[in-house]
Amino acid sequence: VSGFFFSIRRFSFRPEPDPYCQAKYTFCPTGSPIPVMKGDDIIEVFRLQAPVWEFKYGNLLGHLKIMHDAIGFRSTLTGKNFTMEWYELFQLGNCTFPHLRPAMNAPFWCNQGAACFFEGIDDIHWKENGTLVLVATISGNTFNEMAKWVKRDNETGIYYETWTVQASPERGAETWFESYDCSKFVLRTYKKLAELGAEFKKIETNYTRIFLYSGEPTYLGNETSVFGPTGNKTLALAIRKFYYPFKPHSSTKEFLFSILQIFDAVIVHREFYLFYNFEYWLLPMKFPFIKITYEEIPLPNRNKTHSGL
Repeated sequence: VSGFFFSIRRFSFRPEPDPYCQAKYTFCPTGSPIPVMKGDDIIEVFRLQAPVWEFKYGNLLGHLKIMHDAIGFRSTLTGKNFTMEWYELFQLGNCTFPHLRPAMNAPFWCNQGAACFFEGIDDIHWKENGTLVLVATISGNTFNEMAKWVKRDNETGIYYETWTVQASPERGAETWFESYDCSKFVLRTYKKLAELGAEFKKIETNYTRIFLYSGEPTYLGNETSVFGPTGNKTLALAIRKFYYPFKPHSSTKEFLFSILQIFDAVIVHREFYLFYNFEYWLLPMKFPFIKITYEEIPLPNRNKTHSGL
């Protein structure tokens, strides 16, 4: 094993989304700027978790432990509550699969994700089938430092990545590609707060992760080298064929049907074409192929030394 490991590439700015990319549900409809808190304010920090698509299916995906994560804040000076989360601009299907557009040779991706901040915490939403629990208390100054970091993080980490790709389900197995999703944002924010001196309570915190299992990935090239005028036509066709069943603008029923078709491609042909950091990779898939886990990732310990980004 060569021991390479990929995490999401950072960018210098966030590009304007292409008008072709349309959201079924508006991204961050009531979003507002992060307020500046009074330095001596005491801010309570809450862990928020609820089943994905709960607004449509109630607790259905909660039974499968497919959960969405967010962070809540409450100012003790003003009594105001706030919610902060990170999610897909154009829903999950668009971040996981591309569009095959007739006039374009290369698959077309609508895979941006971003942070959303708004006033209020929908207590019922988080409590009913999920979690709303106090994890830390911070000062207004710490909150303001975190807010600056969120802005930087949001401008530089702009693409959503659904999959974590590992060599096997065993503990300590090689990780080839790291996901970049709502839970990763929450974990990064907790880590930043710990760096800024926040003390977290000792409670168990679990997160949903979607794994693909594969042998060492093979690098195939970027959009131009695969699909461009001097590209590899056979490979281009194979990638398009792989993605054909997955219609990103699909209903959830169709999305779940697509997942079944993936299983066929992945289990019968043992192949998965992954698009990561604008590059294509071939994953030689291994048993158990795909797995959704709900595993504990502990809250961070307070850092003795405060560091930057």
